[in-house]
Amino acid sequence: MKARQVILLILLIIFADQAMKFYIKLNYFAGEEHLVLGLKWFRLHFVENEGMAWGWKFGGGFGKIALTLFRLVAVIWGSFLLRDFIRKKYHKGFIICASLIYAGALGNLIDSMFYGMIFDYSNPLFQNVAKLFPAHGGYDSFLHGRVVDMLYFPLITNAHFPAWVPIWGGDDFEFFRPVFNIADASISCGVIVILIFQNKFFAKHPHVLHNTVETHSVVNDKNQIF
Repeated sequence: MKARQVILLILLIIFADQAMKFYIKLNYFAGEEHLVLGLKWFRLHFVENEGMAWGWKFGGGFGKIALTLFRLVAVIWGSFLLRDFIRKKYHKGFIICASLIYAGALGNLIDSMFYGMIFDYSNPLFQNVAKLFPAHGGYDSFLHGRVVDMLYFPLITNAHFPAWVPIWGGDDFEFFRPVFNIADASISCGVIVILIFQNKFFAKHPHVLHNTVETHSVVNDKNQIF
């Protein structure tokens, strides 16, 4: 797979991810939700994630900086890894999956690094949507941006765990609960496909040994070597 194809794939994912995030930030207030095409199981639900993918959190303000710096280091390291995969002609499917993971990490890194500076706060109390490059400044500083999530697929709602289930017996049950974004989906798809097809991606081809025979015999019409 050629480098320009990998770059194009990464740019397409980042563009789609950032375009969706900008649309949500500039048109939805925090917590706002709408059905897509009238489908109850497919919704756009705007939440801002201060931590890791899928809404997980990590260690407050210091944890936020540490997580953003970790993402930055991972993306830089991933750039060299991807270049190495292409040069060594790894399986095309594996390179595509690695590109998906890289693009997703970079997409969320952009949020963490810059969104705090370029957007103001989206106020759910007054249902105010955020503004881009506000005159009074953004809602936070460099490296303190919050990741924008919006994709929500509650396939099963208003269900309950049976009473006999330990810990959660009788509690409400919903599937699929997490709210995520295109970058999260890109990372997850890349990882899952690698796990499923790892034997194919990393198959070892047997080496064929060629035996050679050296001889000092004169080869002519009378002497033949078989």
